[in-house]
Amino acid sequence: MELFNADFGGARITGHGIGPVLEPFGGISRIAVLRGGGLGDLMFALPAVAALKAAYPDARVTLLCTPIQAELLSQTVGPADETVILPFAEGVRPGPEDHHELDRFFAAMRARNFDLAVQLHGGGRYSNPFLLRLGARHTVGTRTPDAVPLERTVPYLYYQHEPLRALEVAGFAGAAPRELEARLQVLPEFHQQLEQDLPLGDGGPGNGAPGDHRVLVIHPGATDPRRRWPAERFAAVARRAADEGFRVVVVGDSSEKELAETVVELAVGDSGSAHPAIESLAGKLSLGELAALLASSSVVVANDSGPRHLAQALGTPTVGVYWAGNAINAAPLGRSLHRVRLGWATRCEVCGVDITQVGWTAPRCPHDESTVKAVEPSEVYEDVLQLTATSPLLRGR
Repeated sequence: MELFNADFGGARITGHGIGPVLEPFGGISRIAVLRGGGLGDLMFALPAVAALKAAYPDARVTLLCTPIQAELLSQTVGPADETVILPFAEGVRPGPEDHHELDRFFAAMRARNFDLAVQLHGGGRYSNPFLLRLGARHTVGTRTPDAVPLERTVPYLYYQHEPLRALEVAGFAGAAPRELEARLQVLPEFHQQLEQDLPLGDGGPGNGAPGDHRVLVIHPGATDPRRRWPAERFAAVARRAADEGFRVVVVGDSSEKELAETVVELAVGDSGSAHPAIESLAGKLSLGELAALLASSSVVVANDSGPRHLAQALGTPTVGVYWAGNAINAAPLGRSLHRVRLGWATRCEVCGVDITQVGWTAPRCPHDESTVKAVEPSEVYEDVLQLTATSPLLRGR
């Protein structure tokens, strides 16, 4: 109880949120928010950024982030006022550290005189010392027992829905929730570019009857290979969708080109020629074009991955294949536009280690066996059909 009271910092509770909403700080004109990682990590942080922006409407919010996150935000409309790319730093942005570059970064950040710095990056073992070097007047964030404290800290327990965790931190900074999930909009020029390069109207070339606008986007990748549904299962969904009139587009970054092409090849099978309604665009799209494609599609089928989270933020229905533990942290909250299929594995099938002990609590075993391969393609495709049949938002897509 002593630590709990200290974490409140003596602040008064002023409203309702995911957790307590503490009294706002005074005189806030510059806010720094720390959130590295990938696209999914960014989506987890954006509701908290929106809450901070609403609570401190006169403040400028600077997001300290990675290059891929900054690129996406430069090509969409979101709640942050600006982005600053993080230097390589242990536990914050993996890569070769340059102490001189770190010193230059922190000197530049301190010169901005941040009034408030908010840590949304993990449990704080590395990110809290990083945040403190920004020199902000006030600091708020999460904390594991071995992390240095900030002015106000929320206890970090691994199994918590990540956007709600970030909103709980925002509440400790005096910001009540405005939205529970990320919201982004695509800039018009990327819709125009996509329409020039990949016309989706009338179902696209070779895609069923004229006027059929059903487009299924598939993303078979995931940073952690254990989160990946097998390629042949994605292919089964792709082939059935194409046979029933969908245009199917497989996406991914340049490192996922081979995986995407494998899905297409397996979907085509032994027909001897490419299916006209199945194609891969992996490695061919900018993030703005990817966002435009996701926003224009009928449904997205994916693992627990950045493109699935991005599709959700753009308002597109999704079917996500999740390991049950990851679903606690990262699955969509609603089911009218989003469906979740779960892999229930609790032990590594190679060595038998308990895979539910994750985060900092236990080391990861070296095996990369899929934890979601038991999910059946027929179940995923049934979700696709239900979403396209029942969602009023899909009429005219």
